[in-house]
Amino acid sequence: MSVILQAEAVEKIYGTDENAVRAVDNVSFGIQPGQFVALVGPSGSGKTTMLAILAGLLTPTNGSVFIGGEDVSKMNDAKRAQFHRRSIGFAFQSNNLVPYLNARENVELMLRLNNRLDKTGKQRAADLLDRLGLADRMKNLPGQLSGGQQQRVAIARALIHEPNLVLADEPTASLDTERAFQVVETFAQLIHEQQRAGIMVTHDLRMIRGVDRVIKMVDGRLAQIIEERAEIEAMAAASSANYAL
Repeated sequence: MSVILQAEAVEKIYGTDENAVRAVDNVSFGIQPGQFVALVGPSGSGKTTMLAILAGLLTPTNGSVFIGGEDVSKMNDAKRAQFHRRSIGFAFQSNNLVPYLNARENVELMLRLNNRLDKTGKQRAADLLDRLGLADRMKNLPGQLSGGQQQRVAIARALIHEPNLVLADEPTASLDTERAFQVVETFAQLIHEQQRAGIMVTHDLRMIRGVDRVIKMVDGRLAQIIEERAEIEAMAAASSANYAL
């Protein structure tokens, strides 16, 4: 089966000689269409650095990142920026919604940046917000929305331009438990339905119950890839039990 994302022997090294620090150390994995993956690990494990490399925000010291068959790690800044707008969606903890644009305009922004804001695009933005339970909030500014509603707008914006890859960095960190589960569930459903590749970095293992695979990093290295449904659910259940203590 084809893959949307392929990381090959990715390394990120800071410093030189005896001062060198391997933030990411020879990491390789692929993600297929319709797969929603959790990237987990303890603080300092390299997961956030890895996500930044996958997003093209950092250039790996060694190795390659292919998205839709294109080697993002070898692109120049101008081509990479254009590729980002077209092929990658972002949903981060801070949301980064434009405060003076309403919910629908924030979602449409990605279409505007890609010169695709036509009648069809506007309708797709409205339909996606409706799908996310925000039909009655389309004209609200971010400051008039709850944290969960803002995060759902960010998810819609990440998906509206039909990117190959969607990246989420701690998208539930600022939400209460109920809203967090709702956001992850919705994210997973849309990744599956639209056959995108999705990666979510999270420190909260309760949230992994909605993913298809778990990639665990430790000390910059790929420590484990978990694909068995029962094992993923057991990890999530154990984390939930710890939170309840």
